[in-house]
Amino acid sequence: MVSFRISTILLLSTRVSDVVLSVTAFSAASADASSPTVPSTSLETIWNEVPEGPPDAILGIAQAFRAAPDEHKVNVCVGAYRDAKGLPWVLPSVRKAEEIMLSDDKENKEYLPIDGDQAYVAKALTFAYGANAPLERIAGVQTLSGTGACRIGGQFLADFYPNKNIYVPDPTWGNHHKIFAGCGLNVNTYRYYDRSTNRLNLEGMLKDFKDAPDGSILLLHACAHNPTGCDPTDEQWSQLLEVIKEKGPLIFFASAYQGFASGDAEADAKALRRVVDAGFPVLLAQSFAKNFGLYGERCGTLSVVCKDAAQKDILMSQLKCIIRPMYSSPPRHGSSIVRTVLSDEKLTEQYYTECASMADRIQSMRSRLVETLKEVGSTHDWSHVTEQIGMFAFTGMNSEMCDELTDQYAIYLTRDGRISLAGLNEKNLVYVAKSIHAITDGKSITQ
Repeated sequence: MVSFRISTILLLSTRVSDVVLSVTAFSAASADASSPTVPSTSLETIWNEVPEGPPDAILGIAQAFRAAPDEHKVNVCVGAYRDAKGLPWVLPSVRKAEEIMLSDDKENKEYLPIDGDQAYVAKALTFAYGANAPLERIAGVQTLSGTGACRIGGQFLADFYPNKNIYVPDPTWGNHHKIFAGCGLNVNTYRYYDRSTNRLNLEGMLKDFKDAPDGSILLLHACAHNPTGCDPTDEQWSQLLEVIKEKGPLIFFASAYQGFASGDAEADAKALRRVVDAGFPVLLAQSFAKNFGLYGERCGTLSVVCKDAAQKDILMSQLKCIIRPMYSSPPRHGSSIVRTVLSDEKLTEQYYTECASMADRIQSMRSRLVETLKEVGSTHDWSHVTEQIGMFAFTGMNSEMCDELTDQYAIYLTRDGRISLAGLNEKNLVYVAKSIHAITDGKSITQ
């Protein structure tokens, strides 16, 4: 005889005469008194040993900013574009695309395939690799923005690439370490930024590339390196490519700022295209969060350059096998926006103009910040900020300075000295400059 008692967490689903019956939170136990006693679980105790997780280094700061009561508080932490009034900006080309989609009877809310909308993927890959991209041999899937692309790409490498060592720049976007370690890869760093000069550490990069085991995975930022905004010059890329050719690594590009960096999407793709044209094996994690302003749409791609169409088909099959148990299929709204914009010549032209305007405002704030720092009395050399590119300024301030800037002046930023220039505008620029001067005056901004 079998009796039932609530004790363990168990889900039993059975079909009787085409009716599904589900019973939750019960277990079956023999009535035999000789059966071992099963320890009961209680809602009062079951999760008591789970420790609280640490707040995210960036999103936690943004949360603290929202909770701060200071009227003069400034958020220069999160990498999201703001207009001259400090407000989020939806690109008019994006609005127009949504209008077109809304009026199209063929648009629906059905599931996308596992690999996403391939019409969108084709447009996205052409945007990245160029009009002459060999799409017939590039395996591409739609992903949950750049984060999802890194996760899918990392898992693919962990499953199928023999060398499990991935080298990421020091510093890099903080999530890179967690993503790739979570995939089972061995995360190492290579020297990238020299805080003693606030410039690219080319010598260190070249040496670390040479010292890495042959066939290692190198993560490279396609443009507008996050967090430093410091990109190699064309000549420096040539030197790096010589070492890459010698060592034979697999190159994993992260591209989150194409078009947003310089205002020219073609120029921002130059490094990626040089590496592909040189014949090196390449993966690309691509995001449309920044350059299309589709932050909440989670819209991106992961692509792998293959030797031929047959290999592409094989890799596509494996990428779909990774995606299916993870999130099954991607969301369709953001990708439909990108596809609609890039499928319409006039809308594409409008988009490029709008993207350039975002880049121009960021560049203006970059120059204005340095000028204003001088005007309020700073004698530091801030030329490294002027030379950087993209959304961020890597100021050289240390963690203590950043803490002081937040605690005393309610200016919220990451503790590595990174400032999101998109958070600056005419209303807060002088206040931010005066505050930075106050906490850096007489102190070094090199480390």
